[in-house]
Amino acid sequence: MQRLARGGVHPDTATMTLAEYGESVMIFAMRGLEAKTLDPYLSGWRHRVIPSLGHLSPRMITNGAVDRAVHGWIADDCSRSTVKNSIAALVRVMEQAVRDGIIDRNPARITGWQSQYRKAEDELDDPRSLALPDWATLTRLADALVARSADHYRGWGNVVIFAACTAARIGEVSGCRVSDIDSTNWMWTVRRQTTPSPGGLVDKGTKGKRARVVPLIGDVRDLVQQRIDAAQGRPDARLFTGPRGGRITTAVLRDATHWDEVVSELGLEHLRRHALRHTGLTWMADAGVPVHVLRTIAGHGSLTTTQRYLHPDRRTITAAGDALSAYLRAPRSPGGPQSRAL
Repeated sequence: MQRLARGGVHPDTATMTLAEYGESVMIFAMRGLEAKTLDPYLSGWRHRVIPSLGHLSPRMITNGAVDRAVHGWIADDCSRSTVKNSIAALVRVMEQAVRDGIIDRNPARITGWQSQYRKAEDELDDPRSLALPDWATLTRLADALVARSADHYRGWGNVVIFAACTAARIGEVSGCRVSDIDSTNWMWTVRRQTTPSPGGLVDKGTKGKRARVVPLIGDVRDLVQQRIDAAQGRPDARLFTGPRGGRITTAVLRDATHWDEVVSELGLEHLRRHALRHTGLTWMADAGVPVHVLRTIAGHGSLTTTQRYLHPDRRTITAAGDALSAYLRAPRSPGGPQSRAL
């Protein structure tokens, strides 16, 4: 503070949060931009930068903090242009902080984030390759994440297992209420998801803008019943929360459980939180769930997206060949198919 004061920086400016500072200098930070560029920049600032970094002062923002924020936006399925515009807005505000003498260099000028999209594109081409192989691996992951959390909160493991077994997004798991669960028929009506917004986390409709019904398999019913009992009869209570009752996001889960370190130690370096959804859909496809039913459970708008989970392995290809051979060798009427007498 003394160094900044000697440089002419007012104490109020030096202690502002990024949200406060950005508001005070936005007209200078965005000068020279055309309206068609300014609008998406300001949208990225309000909807992503402020919820992720707005509570920090500009002096507390590091390359690592920006990296984690950007990784969270990508994990939340933000488009490439959305992330690019959000970073650009942050870069401009932090550049103004450099000119004001608050910081010495701009930590928002990061590189390499585009590689995360290459991984996402690979994921779209072959989502099966990112799925966990079996139930034992899933439970081992859940236990390891709980063990690495600061308070060994079992809820983190419950979220992971529930997401994989329902093929749901983490935001949808966070948005699940007790009233959404039909414990008689063991069905979950997915109605909403929890996502970041300028004022913090909010609940909104699902990504597909429509509700869908997902079965709750026997392996998660005890877990779900325990969470329902813990709600003490409150139908609007969230089924899954953080250790202090807060809402869960993919970034919260990552940070609270040291996700990146844990998956590396387990030999699952490729695994992201969204891979839990891939795991559930892959397991359902391998279990023989018809593609039209799988599409409904997943909430996919396109059947092509669902079909990517049906990539056959060598055994199924061989079986298909055997079935064709048996069909061709079967005796048939020389006159072709005959109508059956009624």
